[in-house]
Amino acid sequence: MTILQIETQEARVQTLPLIDETMTVELYDGRKLSVPLAWFPRLVHASKNEHNNRVLFGGGTSIHWPHLDEDIGVDGLLAGLPSSESKWSFERWLKDKNEGRGLTIPELDAYDETQDEQLAQVE
Repeated sequence: MTILQIETQEARVQTLPLIDETMTVELYDGRKLSVPLAWFPRLVHASKNEHNNRVLFGGGTSIHWPHLDEDIGVDGLLAGLPSSESKWSFERWLKDKNEGRGLTIPELDAYDETQDEQLAQVE
């Protein structure tokens, strides 16, 4: 019996233009993948500068937006997975962003812990 072996390559982003309501990534192997920008609410609420301030990691296997604290893996895009951020987390992030506080998730977690400690002292 012969076993077919398929050689696979890791999908890597070559370019990442953001267009209107769609995010399109162009992969090194020639594929283009488009997903609704609505899948990633932080990107929907980003300024043009925030959109353009992105870094490719892992040789292009993931994309990071430092000012948005958003990370998207190419494997997740290929699997059709939108953001898994909870509605509550996103709303908290958006409120802070609109108030001029661009806090990262670790900073938001530390803020929550401080709030919990203060509430415990009052009770």
